Amino acid sequence: MLPYPTLPPAVPPRAPPASQWPPAWASAWGDDRYGLWAELEVEDSRLSGGLVLSGSSRKVVQRFRWMEPGSFLMGSPKSEPERANDEDPQHPVTLTQGYWLADTTCTQALWLALVGGDNPSRFKDDLQLPIENVSWDDVIRQFLPKLQALLPADAEATLPTEAQWEYACRAGTSTPFSWGDNIHPGLVNYDGNHPYNDGPKGEYRERTVPVLALPANPWGLHQMHGNVWEWCWDEKRNYAEGAVVNPTGAVGDGQRVLRGGSGIRQARSARSAYRNRYHRGYRLDSLGFRVALKFK
Repeated sequence: MLPYPTLPPAVPPRAPPASQWPPAWASAWGDDRYGLWAELEVEDSRLSGGLVLSGSSRKVVQRFRWMEPGSFLMGSPKSEPERANDEDPQHPVTLTQGYWLADTTCTQALWLALVGGDNPSRFKDDLQLPIENVSWDDVIRQFLPKLQALLPADAEATLPTEAQWEYACRAGTSTPFSWGDNIHPGLVNYDGNHPYNDGPKGEYRERTVPVLALPANPWGLHQMHGNVWEWCWDEKRNYAEGAVVNPTGAVGDGQRVLRGGSGIRQARSARSAYRNRYHRGYRLDSLGFRVALKFK
C-alpha cells in the first residue's frame, strides 16, 4: 500500500489562480476568517421574501467559497464508531483542481429565481429554507442550465463529485464530524432521538431549518452535516487501498450518491464519511443539493 500523504492543515483555502481572481461572474468578493468568498446575484422581480434588495430590483444572492486543491483521507478508519462497510478502506485522495462551492445548499429563493414555476418543497414557510423534493435529474435538467446561462464561458455550473463533497465537508479535519467526535442539535439538524455513539439525546425538529441557521464548518460552509441530503455528481464507487487522484464514480443511469444526512435521520448518517444513494429521478422532502462552479 502506498504511504499516506501529509494531510492539509485545517486553515482557510488559499486563492485561485490570479487570472481567475476576482471571478468574472461575481458581483462581490472578499476575504474573511474562513478564506476567499465570491457572490453571484440572480435577479427575480417576482419574489417577495428573503431577498436582498438592490435599487428597484430584487436579487437572490448565493455566496461561494473557494476550495483549494489538496489531499485528505476519504472514508472512515476502522476505529470510527457506527461506521458502515462501504466507507472502507480509508484511502488518500488528492484533488488537483480547485473549485467554488456554495456556502449553503440551494435555497427555495434561488431555485424559484432560476427555475420558476411552483415550489416543489414540502416545507416552504421561508424562502431561505433549502429546496427539497428535487431529483438529481431535476437539478441537471432544470437548475444547472439556467445557472450556466449567467456564467462566463470559462466557468461551469455543476454538482460536486463525492470526493469533492467529502473534502469540503471535512475542511481539513479527520474526525467523524468537522467539529470533532460528536455533535448536538445546536450544530446540526438531525433526529435528536438517535444521537451518535451513546451521546445525549436532543431536539428533533422534524423539518428543515433555514440554510444559515446553524454554524459553518472551518471553511465557511453551512450545514454540510444534516438538514437535507445533498446530491453529488457521480455514482457510488468502490473504495480500494492506495492513493487516488481526482476520483469520480461512474456517470451513467445508475443511482447517484447523496451525502450529509438530513433533519429526519439519526446522527450517524451526518458523519463526514457516511454514504447514501438513490435513483437519479427520486424525489423526497429530505433531498436537496449544493451547487459547485469549476473552471473549464
